[in-house]
Amino acid sequence: MKSKTVITGVIGADAHCVGIKIVSIALERAGFNVISLGAMVSQEEFIDAATESNAGAIFVSSLYGMAALDCEGFKEKCVEAGLKDVLLYIGGILESSKQPWESTEKRFKELGFDRVYPPGTSPRTAIDDLNRDLQRACG
Repeated sequence: MKSKTVITGVIGADAHCVGIKIVSIALERAGFNVISLGAMVSQEEFIDAATESNAGAIFVSSLYGMAALDCEGFKEKCVEAGLKDVLLYIGGILESSKQPWESTEKRFKELGFDRVYPPGTSPRTAIDDLNRDLQRACG
C-alpha cells in the first residue's frame, strides 16, 4: 500500500494555521503519520518533507486568497523531485475573488491538485477521499 504518511501545511506567506491544525489532528486520529510543517511553508519545504518521508499525500491550506500564485508550478516541481504519484490536496479560501466554487476547483485541478476543498469542508470528507485515493493508487 502507498505510504500512509501525509505532509500538512499552509503555503506561501499565509499565517492562518488553525484549519490545517484541525486537519492534521483528524488525520492522526484516522491513523495517518502526519508531518505538520505549520504556516508560511514554501513549495520546496513541502517537497523536501514529502521526499524525505516517502509521503503518499500533501495537504495544502490557504486562507488569504492568494493560493493560485503560491501554487503555480507546484505539481511540476513535485514531478521533478520524483513525486509524480504523490496526492495533492488543497483547501480553504483559495481565491480572493467571488467566483463560483466550480471555477476555483477547476483552476486548482489544472494546477495539478487531485482534490480541492472549499472553506468549511469537514476533515472527514478529506480523510474518506484520501483513503479511497490511496486504495485506487495501489491497484
